[in-house]
Amino acid sequence: MMLIVSIVLGIVPWFGIAWTVTTGTIRTQDGLFMSLILLFLSGVFFLNAFWEMRDKGMIAVVGKKKEVPAAAKPAPKAASARTEE
Repeated sequence: MMLIVSIVLGIVPWFGIAWTVTTGTIRTQDGLFMSLILLFLSGVFFLNAFWEMRDKGMIAVVGKKKEVPAAAKPAPKAASARTEE
C-alpha cells in the first residue's frame, strides 16, 4: 500500500511542473523555484518507492548478494553415560 502511495505522490508534482511550463511562469524566478521544489518532492517520494521495492525484493541491488541458508548440520550425538564395570 505504501508503495502505491509513494508512486502516486511522486507523479503528482509533475502535473504542477507541467502547469508551470504551460502557463509560462517557468521563466520567472518564482516558477523556477516552484519547479525545483516540486522536483525535489517527486524525488523524495520516488526514492521512498525505490526503497520499498528493494526491501520487498522487486529490485535487485548491485553488490547485494542473496543469502543462501546454510545447510542444516546434524545435531551432535549425545555422550554415552554408560560406564564399564
